[in-house]
Amino acid sequence: MFAELAQPQQVTRRAVSLSLALCLAVVLCGSVARAQSVAFINPGKSDEVYWVTAAQAMQAAARSLGMTFEVQYAQREPLKTLEIAREMVARPAGKRPEYIVITDDYSVADRLLAIIDPAGVKSFLAFSSIPVDQRGGIGSPRGKYKGWLGSLEPQAEEAGYLTARALIERGKKEKAFAPDGKLHMLAIAGDRSTPSSINRNQGMRRAVAEAAMVVVEEEVYAAWTRENAAQQAESLYRRYPDVKLIWAGNDLMAFGAMAAWEKRGGKPGVDAWFSGINTSTEALEAVKSGRMTALAGGHFITGAWALVMIYDYHHGHDFADEGLELRRPMFAEFTPALADRYIERFSAGFDGVDFSRYSKVRNAKLKRYNFGFAQLLEPQS
Repeated sequence: MFAELAQPQQVTRRAVSLSLALCLAVVLCGSVARAQSVAFINPGKSDEVYWVTAAQAMQAAARSLGMTFEVQYAQREPLKTLEIAREMVARPAGKRPEYIVITDDYSVADRLLAIIDPAGVKSFLAFSSIPVDQRGGIGSPRGKYKGWLGSLEPQAEEAGYLTARALIERGKKEKAFAPDGKLHMLAIAGDRSTPSSINRNQGMRRAVAEAAMVVVEEEVYAAWTRENAAQQAESLYRRYPDVKLIWAGNDLMAFGAMAAWEKRGGKPGVDAWFSGINTSTEALEAVKSGRMTALAGGHFITGAWALVMIYDYHHGHDFADEGLELRRPMFAEFTPALADRYIERFSAGFDGVDFSRYSKVRNAKLKRYNFGFAQLLEPQS
């Protein structure tokens, strides 16, 4: 009799336990879905290889980590970044991203923070942060803007230095000296205000200072575009006939300078030497063919690493233990062999990379983030 009476009680207990478990699962699943909603206000153009590649890598990282991801392109229009931010935070609470990744391209990050933070949306600065000497009353992450979680930047100076150093060494090897016994160089930079542009230029100047036999005839700004660089280079070649080395702040400007050289009847990689930064297929093929002497890249992965940090932060492993504002080596210096490996591994995109293995939450043995790009070129088991 007691056994018969116990059966309904057992069923009831099971039903209650199952109900509680289902409720907990619903709550947890709902929480994870909301917490993993991340948006990226992309400062570049939607057909610009570097920024499209950066967004693709972020999408792959989000997929690895079970996050939802949205990207909107500002088309290199600084004011449009503000419009996008306003639209995102004005959405109903359930459709608003919980995290927004932004950059300081064209020095707009302070205005972006002022839009995003009052809405209760968390923000993270990737690729380029606000220079300390330009912050005014902004301060540091988690201060005035409490939702500004932190920042991650590639060591942009490293890219400028590596490419300029390789370019100078090639100039020495080719004995491309002018009658004064020096190597003459042109520097075609991106813009005057973006921190990554400023830092790349500083790296270039450091390599020039170390060499002590290089004359930088002029440093110009081509707004990151092939067309502007071609126009400027055409007149600069006439003005400085001794120039044989051309350093560029990205690959597109390098190609513009190459086109202007070829228009004069020259042969890049034979009678003048060019460097660039980024990992477009065109640039990698130019390294393989010898048209481009030096190429540094891989920093497009910054946004993907930022998502790893955001994921860990949300799941209870705050990256603050390594610092709120991180600047780390990310660039690889591409040889023809490394260019081949990159094309082979990533020609179909980045879905083959398991970004969860770089998360401290997913990998308890990981004590310090490694944001180097070269590790992604290694086989992953």
